[in-house]
Amino acid sequence: MTAVAQKNGRTAAMAALLALAMVGLAFASVPLYRLFCQVTGFGGTTQMQVGGEAPGAVGKVINVRFDANVSGELGWEFEPEKNVERTAIGARKMAFYTAKNHSGEPVTGTATFNVTPVQAGQYFTKVQCFCFTEQTLKPGEEIRMPVVYYVDPKILDDPEASKISEITLSYTFYPVDDPQPRS
Repeated sequence: MTAVAQKNGRTAAMAALLALAMVGLAFASVPLYRLFCQVTGFGGTTQMQVGGEAPGAVGKVINVRFDANVSGELGWEFEPEKNVERTAIGARKMAFYTAKNHSGEPVTGTATFNVTPVQAGQYFTKVQCFCFTEQTLKPGEEIRMPVVYYVDPKILDDPEASKISEITLSYTFYPVDDPQPRS
């Protein structure tokens, strides 16, 4: 084999390796971005603290507005029980949403969420949420779904977020194409 052929072979191998790495990065980008958003609160992503304790009320009260949306493909009705709740910063609170399956067959959905204004996302912590798992509703079934949350008192130390008087927690339910089996 000539030196030119060896050089071309190495170049082809490097190009193939680079292409493979780019494909791997493309597949990993969504979970990595989601992890980044959850850790930093970027883009209004809330913090999750499953089973954790709220720090305790600090006196200042903020309005938490609840928003519900549902994909037209799902066949569900989905709404908050209350549209707005006055919440003491640092206090653990529970809100409820209801969902009803209007279709003639069992349907599994999953909820995505965000918080606005985006500066509040890193201070809004969900301890328990229906959005952590897929939800399956039988035909005509209606369920009540809780979300347990608190607003971290550290929001008061953030010059950009300390002046926020209202936070909106918004959910959108989408159908799940391949539901996970329940264990």
